[in-house]
Amino acid sequence: MAITANNQATTSASVEAVVNKFSHHHHHLNKPFLHRKGLLFLRGLTSITCLPASVLQLCRVLQLHSFPAALPFQYPFITNKGAKSQQQALLVALNFGRLVGWGEAPVIDYYGVSMEGLQASLQQARQVIERYSLQDPQRFWHFLEHLIPEQNFLIAALDIAGWDLFSRLRNKPLYQMLGFEKSGPFLSDYTLGFDSAEMMLRKMKEHPASVYKVKLRRPEEVDLLRSLRSATRAPFRVDLNEGWNYEDTLRLLPELESLGVVMLEQPLPKTQWEEMRALKAQSSIPLFADEACVEEQDVTRCADTFHGINIKLTKCGGITPARRMIVEAKQRGLRVMLGSMNESSIGTSALLHLAPAVDFLDADGPLLLASDYAEGLPWTHVDGQPHFLSLPEAPGLGVSLRKDWQQHLIQATA
Repeated sequence: MAITANNQATTSASVEAVVNKFSHHHHHLNKPFLHRKGLLFLRGLTSITCLPASVLQLCRVLQLHSFPAALPFQYPFITNKGAKSQQQALLVALNFGRLVGWGEAPVIDYYGVSMEGLQASLQQARQVIERYSLQDPQRFWHFLEHLIPEQNFLIAALDIAGWDLFSRLRNKPLYQMLGFEKSGPFLSDYTLGFDSAEMMLRKMKEHPASVYKVKLRRPEEVDLLRSLRSATRAPFRVDLNEGWNYEDTLRLLPELESLGVVMLEQPLPKTQWEEMRALKAQSSIPLFADEACVEEQDVTRCADTFHGINIKLTKCGGITPARRMIVEAKQRGLRVMLGSMNESSIGTSALLHLAPAVDFLDADGPLLLASDYAEGLPWTHVDGQPHFLSLPEAPGLGVSLRKDWQQHLIQATA
């Protein structure tokens, strides 16, 4: 495996001279580049010229690598959608020579996303992607949308990797490439997955937070909130993952408010639009869409039925469509939260760079996992309170693959 190209001794001047000479003689060729074993082959109609791999970066030859991986949760993660002890993900790497952009596609069963499916779709598209000339990440996203339609999780990973690489090529942090000024730090919640009262209190004690997201499944589990409230003054964002019905939610709204619930996420099944509209008219607690807001076309409908939306890069297809969703949501009076699908620091950093544009951040994936693929995510405290994130100043996403995972991936692909 060659995450970085084999660097052979060639001066920039000589490389440019050879490339220019080749371009002059073979200007009719659109994509004449093929990389094999550390060498760059420039294909002509009747001949093949061999150049050192250091030409790669100058010629913008894109390489794509992918790695199936998994990280364990610190605690079993239980929601209305099920339970899991680890989070699988397909890591993708796009590189020009020594510069690498990383992306991450988590495996989520209830969205029909499997590791096998991700790998098969990527393998079919690999050669076409490697022939793409990455000049603009937004155009790259449109290219991917047409190449692998209805593959949002995979498109998101490649889109994030493209933005990471593009920013690294310009030696700027991603948030600057997105047009934001330095701001923050930004507060993230910490998620308490459903469990026994004893276990949820233990999680809370081990992870003091300024705000908690609490996963519940059924209406009678409001008793858990009472137990948790006795141990903290922190506000609660309650995530029901489509688990309740209209009548129970309406009945319990006053109690939820008295227990310090400041956000109620996707209480009803995503198809119950009329019930959600009626609930919104009677709820003093802001109602946020999750499962009901996946892609760009969902934003308009959510404006009549929710107070806000939870945008997840993995679901919508990456940074590029998320930017458009944020703009439209704001225009329609919706508040916006950026949400996590238990991504590592790779996917979480992508969220962070969009934080200046939104109202709330749910970026606790790395806190829920027992280990990480990457490092460099700048967690900090503000006035003694934990779980704040600062915008990274390093180029691209601002995170780098941990050395143990570099070695692991090298061994796995040897």
